[in-house]
Amino acid sequence: MSIQELFNHYFVETGYGYNSVNTTVYGFLLIIFAYIIYKILKKLQIKVDGKLAISVAPFVVFGSSIRILEDANIISGYFFVTPGIYFLIFGITFLTLLVSWEIEKKFHIQYHKIMFIVGLILISPVLGTLKYNNFLGIGYVLLYFTPWIIFLKIIPLLKENKIVTGLHVFDGTVTFVSLNYFGYYEQHVLPRYLINLFGTPLSFVFLKILVIVPVLFFIDKYSEDKDFNNFIKLVIGILGAATGTRDFLRLFYLT
Repeated sequence: MSIQELFNHYFVETGYGYNSVNTTVYGFLLIIFAYIIYKILKKLQIKVDGKLAISVAPFVVFGSSIRILEDANIISGYFFVTPGIYFLIFGITFLTLLVSWEIEKKFHIQYHKIMFIVGLILISPVLGTLKYNNFLGIGYVLLYFTPWIIFLKIIPLLKENKIVTGLHVFDGTVTFVSLNYFGYYEQHVLPRYLINLFGTPLSFVFLKILVIVPVLFFIDKYSEDKDFNNFIKLVIGILGAATGTRDFLRLFYLT
């Protein structure tokens, strides 16, 4: 096959689906862009801390809710699906960050407060467009996720590690409920393989913990750069929050 044929086969003909090739490429792109973003933050002297996490949280929800509008055929286009939506949301988030940072320097209004408010303004009309109906599904999510909240509260982990782990457990829980009770199909390659291997979508929750917790432990133990540690944790948390929020909204709205 020529390069053009390979591209068409793995990226175009699949529509918006995932396969091992495009998943790997998207993963490499994520690593490259994450590194570039970290370097930009360092150059701007923006500290990677709780304030930055609060700043980007509404934009993660915004991106997930936009994706639901595409799932519901309310909107369509390259920039509303993977990977285009990541470029769109990153562009909006980063532009807001730059403007907010300049406002803080000139008017001493904390940038994370500005970003959070802007994020809420962006979210409101999108979430208001959706009509929610699957309260049973949400009940199942709460039923299965609540014990994990209690478990994470009592185990000896750093606060930020508990939050990151909790976001991924939430993602796994929503995936389990969607697949087990409402006939959803797992689109992503690795989760689909693991779920088929173990024969139950519940395995995805435990596998998330078995991967995320050691990764966070490794970061804390072997990296001495606090800012870099926080940034990696932020990226990992965003990945869990983005997919978890999207699946949660889809379960609530589209079922």
